[in-house]
Amino acid sequence: MRLQSRRARWWPRALLGLAVLVAALVGLVYALTDHPKAVQAADLTCPATTPTLQRGQAVKVLSWNVQYLAGRGYVFFYDTLAGDGPDTRPTPESLARTLTEVVAVIRQENPDLILLQELDRDSKRTDHADQLAQLQARLGGAYPCTATAYYHRAAFVPHPSIMGEVGLSLGTLSRFRLAGATRYALPRICGDPVTVAFNFKRAVLGVTLPVQGGPPLTAYQTHMDAFAQGCDTMHRQVAAVGELLGGTPGPWLMGGDFNLLGTAGAYTRLRERERAYFNPQTELKPLMDAYESFPSEAQIETGEAKYYTHFPNDPAVGQPDRTIDYFFYSAGLAHTGDRIRQDRPKISDHFAMLTTIRVP
Repeated sequence: MRLQSRRARWWPRALLGLAVLVAALVGLVYALTDHPKAVQAADLTCPATTPTLQRGQAVKVLSWNVQYLAGRGYVFFYDTLAGDGPDTRPTPESLARTLTEVVAVIRQENPDLILLQELDRDSKRTDHADQLAQLQARLGGAYPCTATAYYHRAAFVPHPSIMGEVGLSLGTLSRFRLAGATRYALPRICGDPVTVAFNFKRAVLGVTLPVQGGPPLTAYQTHMDAFAQGCDTMHRQVAAVGELLGGTPGPWLMGGDFNLLGTAGAYTRLRERERAYFNPQTELKPLMDAYESFPSEAQIETGEAKYYTHFPNDPAVGQPDRTIDYFFYSAGLAHTGDRIRQDRPKISDHFAMLTTIRVP
């Protein structure tokens, strides 16, 4: 009877201890990770003296995934299907060189509005630098207004190839006044709760540019998920973007890295092993059907290399081979000079994209 009594007392204590341990682990995961709202204000800096857009004005826009200024010559762990790329971070020398190269492109192209994806801020792999601030400083006051929003942020990521702080963001720079900046959350990739907590929290960054004598111009950018096989994440993210664009009054422009092919023909032209990243019928089709884009479906279907936007780091590919970055335009928004700047040697694993719109 005494042994049974001891056992009866032991079980509640064990269960209580287990509950305390689980609660502590849940609290730790929560404390280490980011918890953005569905819609929230993004960080915005814009002096009151910044000039305002005028009706009829031409606005040159550059959109570019700059790969956190890592540069070329690397095969990062996520660059291969097996996740076994040998590199985990760029060297300080590569970061400095790539910063100089990106600044040189911006100065040469002289855009009015810059939409940048994959900018690090407080990441271990880039020595906790604020890359948007670095760019703005090197550009010497040419872009007084900036907006930024995180889409991967954690005080510590327990991945064997990371093991440290992560801060990845979207960044917008503008010569013209920005009246507001908003972060819109996108649906998250599926998975177990712990993996989802530490994973990317993809988003759209929108900025509002007042227009003297006309309705404001909204400029959106995004970097959507990749590696979402076996999950409907891409369908849901495209639907969320479509809902946002459809509900935007006045003219708008959207650029970014959508991580999706534009047509079924683009899928068939890929090498068989590269098709594993995509579905034969692209999830991007609702946006391609609803809005004018660059590159357009017709341009992509030509198979011409000048419309490729991505140069994979995977040495098994070895050349640009796909279009996954786009501009989309609201109905009637005039645009000219659309092109992809295919720098060699490459600066990022994505090429810079350019378009010039006319403010209605």
